[in-house]
Amino acid sequence: FQDNIKNYLELTGQTGEGGKKLSSNTEASGRFHTDWLSMMYPRLKLAKNLLSADGVIFISIDDNEVQDLRALADEVFGPENFVATVVWQKVYSPKNSARHFSEDHDYIVVFAREAALWVPEQLARTPEMEARYDNPDEDPRGSWKAGDMSARNYYGAGTYSVTSPSGRVIAGPPPGRYWAIAKEKFDQLNLDGRIWWGANGGNTPAVKRFLSEVKAGKVPQTLWTYKDAGHNQEGKKELMELLPFADSDDVFETPKPTRLVKRILEIATHPESNDIVMDFFAGSGTTAHAVIAQNAGDGGRRRTISVQLNAPLAKTAVLTDGAELRTLSDITKERLRRAGKKIKDENPMFAGDLGFRVFKLDSSNIRAWEPDRDDLPKTLEESVEHLKTNRTEADILYELLLKLGLDLCVPIEQKKIAGKTVHSIGGGVLLACLAEKITRDEVEPLAQGIVAWHKALAPAGDTTCVFRDSAFADDVAKTNLAAILNQHGLANVRSL
Repeated sequence: FQDNIKNYLELTGQTGEGGKKLSSNTEASGRFHTDWLSMMYPRLKLAKNLLSADGVIFISIDDNEVQDLRALADEVFGPENFVATVVWQKVYSPKNSARHFSEDHDYIVVFAREAALWVPEQLARTPEMEARYDNPDEDPRGSWKAGDMSARNYYGAGTYSVTSPSGRVIAGPPPGRYWAIAKEKFDQLNLDGRIWWGANGGNTPAVKRFLSEVKAGKVPQTLWTYKDAGHNQEGKKELMELLPFADSDDVFETPKPTRLVKRILEIATHPESNDIVMDFFAGSGTTAHAVIAQNAGDGGRRRTISVQLNAPLAKTAVLTDGAELRTLSDITKERLRRAGKKIKDENPMFAGDLGFRVFKLDSSNIRAWEPDRDDLPKTLEESVEHLKTNRTEADILYELLLKLGLDLCVPIEQKKIAGKTVHSIGGGVLLACLAEKITRDEVEPLAQGIVAWHKALAPAGDTTCVFRDSAFADDVAKTNLAAILNQHGLANVRSL
């Protein structure tokens, strides 16, 4: 968006020659809406590409941009894939300082990748809902509640008379209404004890709906109160408990509560799935915190990816324990580290690593071939070592996982063999030794040690072995190591 404010006002007819205002109500906000849309559009396009066919996106938004977001999402996802706009009550008391209205709610706009394929999970029934069922007649089928047998819509077979057990004849349904079921069906239900006539046997009939026969949950609704999905103050309190800021000015003003995200998780994911929950505006880290907590609560296997730009804070945020947070992503990371520890402490059955990893976007660890045509000897000399020298083994290892299509959170073990660190990834699916130097004398003990470890690991599939090409003293050392590994069934030996 390249035009300046002066030209913008002239082009839109708000100022005339010499910049003189033609209206007392000049408005430049269109530029800012455009900036926001320009920022959101590529992110939503990427989000759509990342979604599975039965995937769904929940977008939290306030009144300022909800109409623009809806138009933008219609373009990216298609209006036929719009699911709902949820109203979330984000505060629990009115703001008396508001000039016009106290803004009590935000929106959550929901789009599916393919609405025909996505089906929401039902929310768990609350204790209050369960309490509506009773069993006053001690029916052996268990608790039930009475449902109105009449309906407003006209039904041709719904105007018959009925006789109650007490002998009272009821000429028909209440005025302006119709029985919702035909006489034959009514007689069958009555014979089966599924019609309730009241304690004295003379009331207007009602259908008994048994708790054991209704769905295990309730269909999600579009109005979420703070009692069900939390509020901003709750989110702020959760953040402060994990990150006790020394200065209250450093605290996020409106962090999302984990209960809000947990409700989304209940609707959009299933504990037994390997669903991936991605948040590309991670902020204070509420989404990932909620995923870990939800998994701890229902034994789920959900995975989560949080993306946050490394934006600097206006000033360094200091915690009461002395920790210093200089960027927004510092806050995200520190919260998730502490949230993970707290959840593990509260759930002893959570053993080992929660799988939390931090990755930063960077260039490849492998030098690109960029020849200097005026000095080819120098280019060749600099390319003898094609791995960048300022990178760690971990940097190279994770790029290797990406290039081989392996999950970045698979289990990784290390073992010293012949003085070299060997990494086992995914239970031995990948064995990598990225040592910078391997002599001829070290080849045989290293190879034999790798073979022995591979046998102990007993991976389910074929194993790939990877070494740093420049580490070998010469081609003889490299060939000998590959030959020993091949003799023991490790045929897929590669070098970087």
